[in-house]
Amino acid sequence: MNLKIAVLSGDGIGPEVTLQAKKALYAISVVYNHEFIFEDAYIGAIAIEKIGKPLPDQTLNLCRNTDSILFGAIGDPKYDNDPYAKVRPEQGLLKLRKELGLFANIRPIKAYPKLMDSSPIKKEVLKGTDFIVYRELNGGMYFGEKTANDDGTYASDLCEYHKDEISKIAHLAFQAAQTRRNKVTLVDKANVMETSRLWRKVVTEIAAEYPEVILECLFVDNAAMQIILNPRQFDILLTDNLFGDILSDEASVISGSKGLMSSASIGEKYSLFEPIHGSYPEAKGKNIANPIASILSAALLLEHFGLTTESKKVIEAVEKAIISNVVTLDLKVDSQFGTNEVGDFVVNYIMNEGDMYFKKDFVQIGQSTIV
Repeated sequence: MNLKIAVLSGDGIGPEVTLQAKKALYAISVVYNHEFIFEDAYIGAIAIEKIGKPLPDQTLNLCRNTDSILFGAIGDPKYDNDPYAKVRPEQGLLKLRKELGLFANIRPIKAYPKLMDSSPIKKEVLKGTDFIVYRELNGGMYFGEKTANDDGTYASDLCEYHKDEISKIAHLAFQAAQTRRNKVTLVDKANVMETSRLWRKVVTEIAAEYPEVILECLFVDNAAMQIILNPRQFDILLTDNLFGDILSDEASVISGSKGLMSSASIGEKYSLFEPIHGSYPEAKGKNIANPIASILSAALLLEHFGLTTESKKVIEAVEKAIISNVVTLDLKVDSQFGTNEVGDFVVNYIMNEGDMYFKKDFVQIGQSTIV
C-alpha cells in the first residue's frame, strides 16, 4: 500500500515522540513492502512563531491532500500562562478538526499487566480492563459561541448539538460494540442539561437498530467514579466533546501513564492520529518523553487503512518493550532508557524480531535500519 502522511509534530515533546512513530511506520513499510511518504508542516505555537497563525493555510492544504495525518502535540507555557492571549496554539487543532470534519475521537483504554504497579488503582480492580472512549469532536462548548464582557467580570460558553452530530458518532460506537462485547455506555448529564437530554433521546432511538447491543446510560459524575471503582464494566463509552475529553484523561491512570494513551480522530474522508498527553514542555529535548502513545497512534493509523497484521505487529513490539522494561522514566523510575531508545527497540522488534536478547535491565538491540 502507498500512503502519503502529513506529519504535524507541533510543540514541546511533539517532534521527539512523533519521530519514533515515523520510525515504526518506516520499519513496517520495509518489512511488509509498503511505501509511506511523510511530509512535515507546522501547527500550534511553532506555527504562530514561524507564520503568524496556529493553523497556516499551507498546513491545512497539505492535510486535505494526504491520506492521513500523524499528529504530535500543541501548547506552550507562553500561551498557557497568558489568559489574555487572543491567538492560541489550541485554536489550530480545533480548526483542523472542524475543517476536516473529524467528528469522532477514539481512545482505547487498556490495563497492561506489567504496568499495574504504575497505576494508583488496585491490581484486582484494573485486571481485564479494556474499553474504548468514543468522543464527539465537532460540537459542544468547545465550538459554541463564546462571550465575555469588557471588564472581564462575565463570560459564557454556549453548548450546542444537532441530532445529526450525535447520530454519526453513535452509529460508529454501536458498530464498534458489535465487534467487541456488545455494550455501549452513554455518558451525559441529562438530569440538568438540555443537550444531554437530546443525546439520550437520539442514542436511545439508534440503539433500537442494534438489538444485540446493550445500551446503558450514566450521568457523567457517576461515570467518573465508576471508571475508578470498576473499569472492567465498560466496553464502548460514548459521550460528548467536553465529557469525553475529561473522562479519557481520567482513564489514563488505568494504563499507568498518559504516555501510553493513543487516539484516532475520524471523519467521513479524513483521519488524524495522535497521543493525548499534550506538549509537556518541561521534558522537551531531554530524551525522557514516553513515545509509546505516539507509536500506538501509528498502529491505529495502520488499522484504519486495513493493515491489521501490521498494526498488530506494532502493538506486539510495544508490549514486548513494556514486558522487557524498555520504558521511559514515567513507567520505571530508575529506567536507563529514553525516548529514542524505546523507539529503536520497537523498530528493531518489527524488523528483526529474533535478533535481540536480554540480560536483566540491559537490552542488546540487534541490527536495524533506524531513520
